[in-house]
Amino acid sequence: MRDIDVVVVGAGQAGLSGAYHLRRSGLEPDRDFVVLDHAPRPGGAWQFRWPSLTYGKVHGMHALPGMELTTAEGDDGRPSSEVIGAYFTAYERRFGLRVHRPVDVRAVREGDGGRLLVETSGGSWSARALISATGTWDRPFWPRYPGQESFRGRQLHTADYPGPGEFAGLRVVVVGGGASGTQHLMEIAEVAADTTWVTRRPPVFREGPFGEEQGRAAVALVDERVRRGLPPRSVVSVTGLPVNEAITRARETGVLDRLPMFDRITPDGVAWDDGRTVEADVILWATGFRPAVSHLAPLGLREPGGGIRVEGTRAVRDERVHLVGYGPSASTIGANRAGRAAVREIRRLLAREPAVA
Repeated sequence: MRDIDVVVVGAGQAGLSGAYHLRRSGLEPDRDFVVLDHAPRPGGAWQFRWPSLTYGKVHGMHALPGMELTTAEGDDGRPSSEVIGAYFTAYERRFGLRVHRPVDVRAVREGDGGRLLVETSGGSWSARALISATGTWDRPFWPRYPGQESFRGRQLHTADYPGPGEFAGLRVVVVGGGASGTQHLMEIAEVAADTTWVTRRPPVFREGPFGEEQGRAAVALVDERVRRGLPPRSVVSVTGLPVNEAITRARETGVLDRLPMFDRITPDGVAWDDGRTVEADVILWATGFRPAVSHLAPLGLREPGGGIRVEGTRAVRDERVHLVGYGPSASTIGANRAGRAAVREIRRLLAREPAVA
């Protein structure tokens, strides 16, 4: 058992932002706070992105606090996993954040003397506060439909997407109306024998500029759900899909002609109750992710609505726990701001009478 003031769980954008602000406030890595990351190397969830997601296709990537995200000429064509992974590596070194990896945080529960017990694959920590910055990548959402187990083809999720090459000459059904679904679909359509796009709701395409006012309104919608203790929706889900040149071309050529959600899966494809059928070799589920917060389950933070209610970043049911990169702070710029806000509150907590070790 090791005593520490603050444990940061996760070293993606949100976790590194929290660690940066902890250090800037005067706390020292490995003496006052520790950063634990289950990934094998720097880069957060970006290191697991598919190779065809080049840096030039990434929208809204903001620099971490204190260090600009500078890229060299030609980086737009490099995989985003390489560009952002290198940036995170340099960031950790520059600020001496000493991330411990790979370390799996298995559970956070009530400890002794008002402290939190953080149980990990590398031993246990006794902490006065916790920043949970675990994102969503580890919890891909797979919907369930009748007949799913009978499908003779291949089913995979965005989390396992290998790039378009493996779909050459195949009939592919892409499920999901978000940014990943449209990107997958447009890539695959160039090499597949046939593609079908299926979504639960008609996709919303966003024409024109998207300024600060629209951004604040979108974040406010996500924030309102979190304040009510409901599972958060992604910020992207309320902003719509930005229309660029590739989207315009795909709409004109029919690639983005959408069908409503099928009713069941058959051994050879998908089917609707009105008699329509589509044969498929592959079903690609671009159906999003859920917050990875199972490690917090022993603390009983969930509300009846299924989410964790937060005020700012602080869990309402436990002031020692802050969720950064959760709900309204899930964007990269939101994670930066949330890291600073969480540390401000944690410093106030630490300034009180010390918890008994």
